[in-house]
Amino acid sequence: MVIAIDGPSGAGKGTIARAIARRLGYRHVDTGAMYRAIAWLALHRGVPLEDETAVESTAAGADLDLTSGRVSVDGQDVTDMIRTPEMDRAAAMVARNSGVRGVLVERQRALGAGGGIVMEGRDIGTVVFPAADVKIYLDADPDERARRRAADPAHSGSRSGLSAVASAMADRDRQDSTRTASPLTIAADAVHVDTTGVPIEEVVQRVLEIVDGVRIGRG
Repeated sequence: MVIAIDGPSGAGKGTIARAIARRLGYRHVDTGAMYRAIAWLALHRGVPLEDETAVESTAAGADLDLTSGRVSVDGQDVTDMIRTPEMDRAAAMVARNSGVRGVLVERQRALGAGGGIVMEGRDIGTVVFPAADVKIYLDADPDERARRRAADPAHSGSRSGLSAVASAMADRDRQDSTRTASPLTIAADAVHVDTTGVPIEEVVQRVLEIVDGVRIGRG
């Protein structure tokens, strides 16, 4: 099966997607990390993010590897380097680049072509795999999403303080939902799951129930 998990920052996509993939023995792909990696590579090479053609060319020629829970681009492990406030802003810019989205969506479809995958992002169920077997849209109260991000040791945005994190996330929400290329929206046939105040294991069980329901429905 192809399981699409979408939602805004801090909704729990990564935690839930990884847990579901482990339970099912599926592969997990964090598409957001792909945009972050391209943003990092462009900055590393001195490519202006405003130069959409140059950034698209950078994406087209990049060798991305998201195996084993790590992220590497052109052979360099950038897993930790792409989780910073600077990269949050850079990735948001790159995500608005329709040429880059075209390049990465093609790669994402190739990764999921054989099924057996849990793919997370902001346009998986609407653009990348509109016919995904299971579509989940995770969300949570903005204040809780900010608290989660600020407390996440894997994201150095926690050093900025809660108010700064909340402000940055609100700005990213606006950018994601209003961009022309693949805006963040809820697919008409997605199951909306609010994770506010819900323990991780309960959310995982809820998603697994949805997956099982689809399996049973198919006989």
